Amino acid sequence: MKVLVACEFSGTVRNAFVAKGHDAASCDLLPTESPGSHYISDIRKLDLSGIDLLIAHPPCTYLCVAGARWWKGKEREQAEAIDFFVWFTHLKMPRAIENPIGIMSTAYRKPDQIIQPWQFGHGETKATCLWLFDLPKLIPTKIVEGRKDRIHKMPETKDSWKKRSLTYPGIAQAMAEQWGKA
Repeated sequence: MKVLVACEFSGTVRNAFVAKGHDAASCDLLPTESPGSHYISDIRKLDLSGIDLLIAHPPCTYLCVAGARWWKGKEREQAEAIDFFVWFTHLKMPRAIENPIGIMSTAYRKPDQIIQPWQFGHGETKATCLWLFDLPKLIPTKIVEGRKDRIHKMPETKDSWKKRSLTYPGIAQAMAEQWGKA
C-alpha cells in the first residue's frame, strides 16, 4: 500500500507503516527528524495520484482549543488554517485527518472519533480527534491505568510546539496495523 503522511516532520507514523511493509512517505515544510522517505514541500503541490492512504496532521496553532486565547487578531491566520484543514476533506482516497479538540468541530463538523494515548499503551492524556474517510475507527490496543496530563502541563519553550505535536508511537502503530489493512 502506498501511504502518505502529511504535515509530519517526526517520521513516527511514516515509520510505523514502513515497519508493516508499506511504501510510506511523509511530507512537511520542515525536514524529517527520522531517516526515511520525506518530501519537504507544501502537500498541495505534490502529485497525490497513486496514494492509497493519506494521514494528515494539519498544524493546530490556530485550530486547537488550547491556543484559543491567542486567536484574537489572528483571524486571517485562522481562516487559512481552516481552509488548509478543509482541503484534506476534498481528496478522493481513504484518509484520516488528525487534530486536537478545537474549532474544527464547529467550523467543519464533529470528529468521527476522539482517542487518547492511554488507549494505546501510553500513560498520558491528550485528546486527539480523528475525522475519518473510508477508514474504520481505531480500536484501542493497550489500555493504561495511570494517566498523566504531561502535554498540557509542559512548560513553554522555543520548541514545545514540536513536542506537543508528536504522535505517540502506540497510536502510530495502531494506525499502521488497523488502517494498513483497509
